[in-house]
Amino acid sequence: MDRLYPVFISLKNQKCLVIGGGPVAERKVGSLLECGAQVLLVAPKITRELKKRVLAGDVEYQQRFYETRDLEGLEVGRSLIFVATDSPEVNHQVHQEAQDRGFMVNVVDDPVHCSFFVPSMVRRGSLCIAISTAGKSPLLARKIREKLEVDFGPEYEEYLEILGDCRQEILRQITDESQRRRIFEKLVDSDLLELIRDKQTEQVKERVSQCLSSWSD
Repeated sequence: MDRLYPVFISLKNQKCLVIGGGPVAERKVGSLLECGAQVLLVAPKITRELKKRVLAGDVEYQQRFYETRDLEGLEVGRSLIFVATDSPEVNHQVHQEAQDRGFMVNVVDDPVHCSFFVPSMVRRGSLCIAISTAGKSPLLARKIREKLEVDFGPEYEEYLEILGDCRQEILRQITDESQRRRIFEKLVDSDLLELIRDKQTEQVKERVSQCLSSWSD
């Protein structure tokens, strides 16, 4: 298999298609909605959780088998297609028709018929760590993810938010690139993460203030 090119895609308000209504499709729908996508779900039957999402108006649902017209309204280069049915014939049909039209398609558990793979992910707010084995071993990807979940705990969400706010302030106040870099490094190399982890709120504020004020040193 050719080497894959990792990339993060913005799906906000982009229409994506999920074919299938089982637990796997349920997970795909959930992850797409988390990213702000508009989801079209096509399947004769769906899980209880998917029904809740449909009733809540979060998902557009067509209760039937896949038809070629389901590809209409999708945007080449921006819309993603996920196929998670228990019919190899349907899976391959969708793959072929989607590929012929230039769409990116992922057929679950069938690497040969995937133009992209969904990595195993660790999310901590804006931090996203993705692990991919190019479909060769999802189990290994999961094990690596579980290890990373321990190494990168929930404190990283607050940590990254603080770093992001500080970065914007530094970019507004300082024009010298080398000076900016020194302050960025001082923030990242400080004990800020440990203070957040220990819930030392006042010390966190103090450390941020110390790092930001260093541009006048």
